[in-house]
Amino acid sequence: MRKVRINAGQAGLVFKRGDYKRVLTEGVHWLSFGESVIKYNLAVPFANSTVALEVLMRDEALVNMWHVIDVLDNELVIVFKNGKYNQTLTAGRYVFWKGLVDYTFTRADLNKIYITEKIDKALFTKYELAKHVRIFEVAAYEKAVLLVDDEYVKTLTGGTYRFWRNDTSIKIAKVDLRQLQLEVAGQELLTKDKAAIRINFYAQYKVADIEKAVLKNKDYEKQLYVIMQLALRSFVGTYTLDELLENKEAIAKAVFEDTKTAATKLGVTLSNCGIRDVILTGEMKEIMNRVLVAQKQAQANVITRREETASTRSLLNTAKLMEDNEMLYKLKEMEYVEKIAEKIGEITLNGNGGMVKQLKEIFANSK
Repeated sequence: MRKVRINAGQAGLVFKRGDYKRVLTEGVHWLSFGESVIKYNLAVPFANSTVALEVLMRDEALVNMWHVIDVLDNELVIVFKNGKYNQTLTAGRYVFWKGLVDYTFTRADLNKIYITEKIDKALFTKYELAKHVRIFEVAAYEKAVLLVDDEYVKTLTGGTYRFWRNDTSIKIAKVDLRQLQLEVAGQELLTKDKAAIRINFYAQYKVADIEKAVLKNKDYEKQLYVIMQLALRSFVGTYTLDELLENKEAIAKAVFEDTKTAATKLGVTLSNCGIRDVILTGEMKEIMNRVLVAQKQAQANVITRREETASTRSLLNTAKLMEDNEMLYKLKEMEYVEKIAEKIGEITLNGNGGMVKQLKEIFANSK
């Protein structure tokens, strides 16, 4: 006989010649000849490689001391130890001791896609659990359609969505709900008078019906681009270059009215359209520059003639006044003599006659 002590927080399994006999709990026990005991810590999961677990489970007393957790291939079991996350169990059989540690278990069925189990969101950051979860983010300014095995299920608003990872195909298609701008840039077009131009056009729009935009139309943005492009070509071809330059806003409004119905069929609402730039290409640019120079030259000539006419009229009026008033004539004569004298370095006068008269004679002789 041999005495053995099992301390608190321990359990002992008794074996004889390799065969399991019984379980020992806390206290002092006697072992008969040939018996041995293996002690286990009740704070850690049970693990034994000596005897098959199925053999040990024949002992009802031992089984009552265990949590025996069987996890199927399509399941997960989340283990909580004293209320805190401990580990995630995949397919297999696991044994935990009862009594010393408070274990709780949350079982999840991976055959379904929705996570209906009560699992704290913080736990999804744990790698052991996260690798079994698919996560999709939808921003506050977005909506998304949920496709399960390529079939529409529902529309998702902003938020974080988690689904169990399994063989079921899950996809989401997101759409931005903010006002967006479509640029139809560098469109090379011919006007009614065969002028080659390049136009940069824009359209502002919002996605109003996500199901129609994503599910009933392929590449709705590309389709909207083509609709705007064709409408622009159609209207530009009915205007001459001069008419186009003068009626850009009217053309943009016409394109808007022509395309808004087609845009609605794409699930899109147009809010505004406009021509950003009209660019002349190649020879047309040179021709327009020459026309502009000629126009400006003609305007300059008109202004010059107008000023010359006004100046001549002013001189005529002055001459009439001078003819009727000798004193005014003398003052004007002295004014011109003064201007001429400013450009002469030295003038010699004698006492014969008036100074102004002598100056007049000098200037007259100099001519």
